[in-house]
Amino acid sequence: MKTSASHPRRRRRTQFLLALFLLPACAVSAAPAIEHWTTSNGARVYYVHAPELPMVDIQFIFDAGGARDGGRPGLARLTNALLDQGAGGLDADQIAQSLEQVGAQLSTSSHRDMAIVGLRSLIDPDLLGPATEVLARILGQPDFPAEALERQRRRMLVALKAQEESPGDIAQKAFYAALYGEHPYAAPPTGTEESLKALTRGEVRDYFHRYYVARNAVVAVVGALDRDQVASLVERLAGALAEGERAPALPPVTPLAGAVEKHIEFPSTQTHILMGQPGMKRKDADYFPLYVGNHVLGGSGLVSRISEEIREKRGLAYSAYSYFMPMREPGPYTLGLQTRNDKAGEALAVLRNTLQRFIDEGPTARELKASKRNITGGFPLRISSNGKIVSNLAMIGFYGLPLDYLETFTAHVKAVTRDQIRAAFQRRIHPGRMVTITVGQTPRDG
Repeated sequence: MKTSASHPRRRRRTQFLLALFLLPACAVSAAPAIEHWTTSNGARVYYVHAPELPMVDIQFIFDAGGARDGGRPGLARLTNALLDQGAGGLDADQIAQSLEQVGAQLSTSSHRDMAIVGLRSLIDPDLLGPATEVLARILGQPDFPAEALERQRRRMLVALKAQEESPGDIAQKAFYAALYGEHPYAAPPTGTEESLKALTRGEVRDYFHRYYVARNAVVAVVGALDRDQVASLVERLAGALAEGERAPALPPVTPLAGAVEKHIEFPSTQTHILMGQPGMKRKDADYFPLYVGNHVLGGSGLVSRISEEIREKRGLAYSAYSYFMPMREPGPYTLGLQTRNDKAGEALAVLRNTLQRFIDEGPTARELKASKRNITGGFPLRISSNGKIVSNLAMIGFYGLPLDYLETFTAHVKAVTRDQIRAAFQRRIHPGRMVTITVGQTPRDG
């Protein structure tokens, strides 16, 4: 039993931990050195030593995203959301209190490709030990309490209702459905009302036991622990997982055979426009020409070519953009904007013309130079904290990128030429075979 005298000490410790966790990250002048090995039960480990602060970030990344729902949309997200709601005999409150007492932070998230369980803790053994004990229970012994499942189901259903009132969410769901057809990427990771109401505790358990296993996991670690300490810690944590098997390869994405256009009526003053096609994989051979080229076209904010044509010259939209979302299989290449309902046709025509002109001509020398300078100049910010480094490690490990990916990133960007960009866009981007989704109110004549 805790005495009242212990509470001021706990409050002071909590305040100290919070202050430490919120310290600004030290700038990283060079890409971190990455070490890699595999645990005895098959988890793939990626580690960066970062001794500047006495803390460690640990992420377990599983090939257990929405693409693995198997015709039960929302199953991956529901499973992930329930992990910290009861584990190893601890209920959600006990888990939260146990972590709070040692100043640790737990995080979970679920996406189309992956699901993540993360922990941030100080490395003092009296703090790290209890924190990782809780993490081990969550990884290996989730209870999936029935009442927590029903509570999370209700939350997800409420979120779906909110999405039905959001033209942006409506457009996004329609875009993915038209883009991917029967591919697993087509289904919304947030689920559907029908699927969420039908999901059972048994399905959640089965999903966990199939996909939350060591051979289906990447472990990313960044912090002030040395290699031997990390190896011992990760071996113990991964040991909480069944060995299992890696998830099978996803089916290939079928290229679009022709243009698809869909308008969805919605009582709004603005029309949301999304246009695009399947883009590229994370390990794509054309990654850097497409990435740098799109930075010129629509990925550099207000100075991009799309923004210049649509916003600056014509005032048709406040924001207009384009981006690639590389995934295990080709993720979407998306161009988008919002504009007044009566300007939707004009804005869409300008967007299409700007894309076609870029494909035909590529960037100017001046545009390419500015984009390279912007990308390489901002690169240190992408690895400027432990949290950002561990996210990069997760990406490198999950998608099987080279260990020197961060070290060689700026060199790859600098090496891209105008001819490479033009060739890649002409070979890969097809304006005549794109999905176009518009959500808004059709203007009435007169």
